[in-house]
Amino acid sequence: MYLEISKPMDYRVGLYIRLSKEDDREGQSESVANQLSMLTEFASQQRLDVYDTYIDDGWSGTNFDRPAFQRLIADIEAKKVNMVITKDLSRLGRDYIMTGHYMERYFPEHRVRYLSPVSYTHLTLPTTPYV
Repeated sequence: MYLEISKPMDYRVGLYIRLSKEDDREGQSESVANQLSMLTEFASQQRLDVYDTYIDDGWSGTNFDRPAFQRLIADIEAKKVNMVITKDLSRLGRDYIMTGHYMERYFPEHRVRYLSPVSYTHLTLPTTPYV
């Protein structure tokens, strides 16, 4: 995976992790632990400042009324986070209309960059300010 971020010091990152079904292990599921390891390593390689990690373990991606996701949104609104990273787009959500809303409207309107290193998805901000 090759993805380089220019000016990493400009970003306060929210790592978002979601898994809809827990495995048999107590505590965080194995997939959550793997996502956390992958995203933490990616942020470190890119010299990014991780503000917080948001984990919704056992929550469906078909709606966005998830506790950690709502906490992430609150931190975006408070301007504490200006970059969101998920393992892949499906971790953000599985409702394609709402996922599209966040990617195409909400994140750009709030000056948030979205990255998904596994699927090489990224949303960069326009150079002109929103009116």
